[in-house]
Amino acid sequence: MPLIALGLLVSLLLWVCTYRAICLLNSRCSAEWNCRLVTAAHGVLITCLSYKNGFIDNRWPFTDPGLPNTEFEVQIIILCLGYFLFDFSWCVYHGTEGFVMLTHHCASIFGLTAALILEVSGTDVIGVIFGAELTNPFLQLRWFLKETGQYRTLLGEINDLIFISLFAGVRIGVGGYFFYTEWTNERPLLLFKLGGSVLYMVSLVFMLQIGRFAVKKYSRMYREWKVRGKSHKRKDSYGNGAVNNVK
Repeated sequence: MPLIALGLLVSLLLWVCTYRAICLLNSRCSAEWNCRLVTAAHGVLITCLSYKNGFIDNRWPFTDPGLPNTEFEVQIIILCLGYFLFDFSWCVYHGTEGFVMLTHHCASIFGLTAALILEVSGTDVIGVIFGAELTNPFLQLRWFLKETGQYRTLLGEINDLIFISLFAGVRIGVGGYFFYTEWTNERPLLLFKLGGSVLYMVSLVFMLQIGRFAVKKYSRMYREWKVRGKSHKRKDSYGNGAVNNVK
């Protein structure tokens, strides 16, 4: 346990120092810009490590929940927990996030800490982290595109489509199946089942917000497409009339 505590301290310092280094190198940008760079880096790194744990090392959360943690899982959890402690503190200090996001962070910190202390369910927790962090880089890219005035571009449209599809398919669809397997398996402790339930409820709230955004966005795009279609038809009709008059 002392080694784990030391590792967690090192992890926290790593993320804090990374943020401070980015702030020094990128001093012209805002604190939120630099923090989101750290968030994007964490999302990519943890997604890759979680992918290795599940798909290469065969620690499958759907069939192996509640098992004792492996050394690699402990390392992933320590690295991830250090980031969440940093980001939660940053969000509270700067007041940038609302209740739902802070609840998500608290539930993540609780689950990661419980897995470290109890030395079980690392597979389950990392599986949840994989699903959650898979969409994160696309969310951060959306914010950066907005800040730089490049959101209403082809890249912005593709990014939105990928983000919405991944969130609905992975966090809600696959996440719902994992939620079912976790509760129907007798091995995981109740607190992990409850923690997973909180995170899934938070994902449903996010999905509701994303769904409203998607309906509004694509309804507007459809209306604009219809208006452009009518405009083209009027131009074609006018052109044909002009040709007929000449004849």
